[in-house]
Amino acid sequence: MHLSSLPAFLDWHWLSFTVAIFLAGVLNAVAGGGSFLSFPAMLSMGILPIQANATSAVAIWPGQLTSVAAYRDDLRKNLRLVLPMGVAGLAGGTAGALVLLHTPQMTFLHLVPWLLLISSSIFALAGPVSRWLARRKGNLAIAHHPPRRLPVFLATTLVCFYVGYFGAGAGFLLITLLSLFGYEDLHEINALKVVSTTLANGISVVIFAVSGKVAWPYCLWAMLVCAIGGYTSARWARRIPQPVLRGLVIGIGLSMSAWFFISEQ
Repeated sequence: MHLSSLPAFLDWHWLSFTVAIFLAGVLNAVAGGGSFLSFPAMLSMGILPIQANATSAVAIWPGQLTSVAAYRDDLRKNLRLVLPMGVAGLAGGTAGALVLLHTPQMTFLHLVPWLLLISSSIFALAGPVSRWLARRKGNLAIAHHPPRRLPVFLATTLVCFYVGYFGAGAGFLLITLLSLFGYEDLHEINALKVVSTTLANGISVVIFAVSGKVAWPYCLWAMLVCAIGGYTSARWARRIPQPVLRGLVIGIGLSMSAWFFISEQ
């Protein structure tokens, strides 16, 4: 019985699914944007839109945990902000995940091409906005004042709502947000970003799992393949120019967005 069922299991759907998830793990490790591939891959296996988004979020979340440990030294420099950023991640992620679970399947499916288009545009704007922020800081000759925590908290909560609902491109949104609020050290910015996004995604993962919206056979396989993709990419990622990687992510996101727009016709 096992041998007779083997060819049905290893059909082209599973092969293409595995390749897409592997590439999602590679993208997440070297440039971000892996959900541009993992979410459509889940849909291609016949999973309903909201379950596909939830399963994708759960599958790629474990890889984020290692980032928190990597930034522990930078987090110690901003302990007064770690708690507010973490609470903002939990609050925003919870709200976003709950709203997603109460969104009708067809409504979310109609939102998908717009969400992909918005998140792809965020990636596309990352370079120009980062350069503008660098020039802005260079031109400002005013005394530096620590940003107020309440506005940072509220703005971060809004971004983390998006993280819980869909999430692609949210990391750059937080980097831009913290830069606009006056934070200058990129390592400290990334550390605070990782705290918020990891907790926002983490609480979303718990909510999705408890609600029964995770397709576990696909999710567990995706976790393994995504981890392998992230690990193997570390050897050659540095050899590829960042503009090429970002261009690849943007191209994939826009292509997926166009495909969903066409599919709705």
